[in-house]
Amino acid sequence: MNLKHRIVSIAVCAMLVSAGPAIGQTPAPAQVPPAADTPAPPADAQAPPPAPDAPPAELRTLDQEVQGLKKDVVDLNKDLFVLQEELLFPANTQVALYISMDVGTFFALDSVTVKIDNKEVKNYLYTAREADALLKGGVQQIYLGNLKVGKHELVAFFTGKGPVERGYKRGATINFDKGVGAKYLELKITDRVPKHQPEFMIKDWE
Repeated sequence: MNLKHRIVSIAVCAMLVSAGPAIGQTPAPAQVPPAADTPAPPADAQAPPPAPDAPPAELRTLDQEVQGLKKDVVDLNKDLFVLQEELLFPANTQVALYISMDVGTFFALDSVTVKIDNKEVKNYLYTAREADALLKGGVQQIYLGNLKVGKHELVAFFTGKGPVERGYKRGATINFDKGVGAKYLELKITDRVPKHQPEFMIKDWE
């Protein structure tokens, strides 16, 4: 090796020796200033209210049982009512009276009085709501009673407002035979258009 190459090699080695410590060392991490402490929540802060709990299974089962008992009571009352009617009004003596209306122009119903064999058995005063239900096609059982087998007379008196909003009272009579078995009669109120008057009839459902 000539002198020039040795001088270059010595210079390179000197540079590596001087740079060695800097190359081998890991740079120190930067200093981060300490963060300010986060204030703790005040001791008396209210915690959020807990979510409402679902009713336990026992309460749900109890409620279902109560609803079932209510339905059973309603059904029992219906059965008792039917049994009571059968005991108080047996079919061989029963007579039932119904009322219907097909009017609206010449008569407004206020009350009905019913007599059977010259004895008053029913006097019924109608509310506006009940009269309106009859006008819409409703049928009402106005009387239920007992009659012995034989001939009978029924008289019905109808009171209300007739043409020109004047007081109006009319009657209807029917003679009928009560046989063995239930008897059904119907009071019918209709408009007699040609005469501009209401018409009152009693129909025997034989």
